[in-house]
Amino acid sequence: MSQVLTLQSRDGQAVEETWRQFVPSAKLHQVDPRTFEFDWTSIALDDFSLVRYELAASVQSAIEPSDEIMACRVAVRDGWVRTPTRELNARQPWLSIDGPTTARWNGRAQVRAFVFARDHAERFARKVTGDDRLVLKMTDASPRAAALAEQWERTFQHVSSSLLSMAATGFSEPLVEAELRRHALRTTLAVFPTTFLDALDRAAQHQAAPRTVRRAIAHIEQHAREPITVDDIAAAVSISTRGLQYAFKRALDLTPTEYLRRVRLDGAHAELKADVAASVTDIARRWGFAGPSKFARYYRQAYGRNPRDTVRMG
Repeated sequence: MSQVLTLQSRDGQAVEETWRQFVPSAKLHQVDPRTFEFDWTSIALDDFSLVRYELAASVQSAIEPSDEIMACRVAVRDGWVRTPTRELNARQPWLSIDGPTTARWNGRAQVRAFVFARDHAERFARKVTGDDRLVLKMTDASPRAAALAEQWERTFQHVSSSLLSMAATGFSEPLVEAELRRHALRTTLAVFPTTFLDALDRAAQHQAAPRTVRRAIAHIEQHAREPITVDDIAAAVSISTRGLQYAFKRALDLTPTEYLRRVRLDGAHAELKADVAASVTDIARRWGFAGPSKFARYYRQAYGRNPRDTVRMG
């Protein structure tokens, strides 16, 4: 279940202490107490945290993650971001895995960041690539392209709004939370140049017996209501994620994600037909659909009518 932390303060030490809960190496320097004002919100899941805060100050910050991977954006008019080797584009997000990163700004800044446990991120990367020896390292702190930087921003807004909306209602759904965490990590690893992308570029696994697909289907149907991902399915049948995707496309002309969605839609459909007093939103969430509008769109594509029509008609 997610843990939400909110804090408002005019104390510079409070910012540093709060940041250190997520990145123990975080430090603040040259803080001007006359202008200091701090408004923090964070959401913590297992192996993943989302941080966003607004800080009015003239300040310099530094981090040097060791057990974490952090992707961050400091939105400010007057500021800079630097690694030991070069200055980064302060208008774009940046990645910190190896070595220190320093940021300096004057005035009001909006900071947003994904923080991943490094061992979790490496397990994910190894499953996706099929490389059991992969060590995540950064080859550049900047996004590979401006369009990808924008994609990271959109992903942050989506994951942030979804998790905060769930927390505000007191609702917790591990399946949805796991998908949002996976989305944040996959986007981050796709946006920034790392050894993950190098591993994907190497020779992929191109052979899989139909038996592998059948075993994957059985695993999906048995665990569809649990927070499983494509990586989990691939691990369960002893194949890389990329190999599983190729095998499904070849055998079924579907991706594993599409097949998992079909199974979950079928489960939701059966519940809607059986319970005339059902809450469409609750059933959708139980089957892993975070947003009612997206669930309704997939449902119409599959069954030719809205979910509420199924409740009324049975």
